[in-house]
Parts: sequence; C-alpha cells; structure tokens
Amino acid sequence: MSIFEWLGFSSNDNNAPSVQESSAVNDIVVRLKHLDPGRARWVAAFAMVMARAARADFEISGEEFQAMERILREYGGLDAEQSTLAAEMAAHRNQLLGASEDYLATREFRKIAAEGDSQKVLHCLFAVSAADDSISLVEEEEIRQVANELGVEHAEFNAIRARFRDKREILKKTARKTDG
Repeated sequence: MSIFEWLGFSSNDNNAPSVQESSAVNDIVVRLKHLDPGRARWVAAFAMVMARAARADFEISGEEFQAMERILREYGGLDAEQSTLAAEMAAHRNQLLGASEDYLATREFRKIAAEGDSQKVLHCLFAVSAADDSISLVEEEEIRQVANELGVEHAEFNAIRARFRDKREILKKTARKTDG
C-alpha cells in the first residue's frame, strides 16, 4: 500500500498528488486559469513537449515559435494572447529547466492524453521543427525520443515522419550529394 492509498487517494484519483509532476506544466496551468483545469494541464504539457522539440538544437527560431503559437490556438483552443503566453512560458521553462523537466512534462502528457493524442502531438512536433524549413537530425532524434516516451509504435512514428520528408535535413544533404 502506498502512502497515497493510505491517505485515501486511489491510484487513478486525478486529485492525488504526484511525486514528480512537472513544475513547468504547473506554472503554465496557473496562468491558463480561464480553462477547465484538466484542459489547462493538457495544453500546458502539450506546450512543454513542443518546446522540447523546438529547442532540441538549443534554440527556438522565430518560425518555430510562431508555429507553436498557431498550434496552441488550433489544438489548444487558446486565443492569440493566451497562445503567446503559453508558448513563451514553455520556451522559457524549457531553456531554464532543461532535460529533466522535458521528461516530466512528456510523461505527464502521456498520462493525460486521450487516444490518438500522442500521434497528433508527434505531427505537431514535426510541424514545429519544420517551420524554419528544415528538421535537423538532432530535432528528429528528440522527436523520436518523445515518441518512445509516449509509447508510439515505430511504424506510426515513421508514417508521421514521412509526411515531412522534404524538410528533413539528412535527406536534403543526401539529395545534394547525388545531384552534385
């Protein structure tokens, strides 16, 4: 019996404290108080996972940031001001807190994601990384790691990645070598 069960929290109780919640996700949730708390947590975790992929090469380009804002409006249901706020907070916390927070946010997203959300988020990660017209190898590998953490099958990952074939840096280099 865990301490949480002893205290009366069931293992599937959404109000049970999590030993390793993402502090960055919590910070964003507080700022998205106009949303239902469950929806705010989903959006915050989603924003953090996007920032993780965008910053895999140690910078988030202007195009990548704008893609994050647009995707947060489309998939998160945020208005322009709130999508900018969520994107800025996710980018800043990613830079400040780094890899351990990335892992916690991804794990939190997996825990709260509905069926099909993991595949949708991978598509969004590739879209954000491709926003500057190139998906670097390090960005691609970060997205692969996220896919593994989300439990996405390798074949599904490959199918999603194939939609961005023309943006993959590694394939662009191969094409230049065969052309030259």
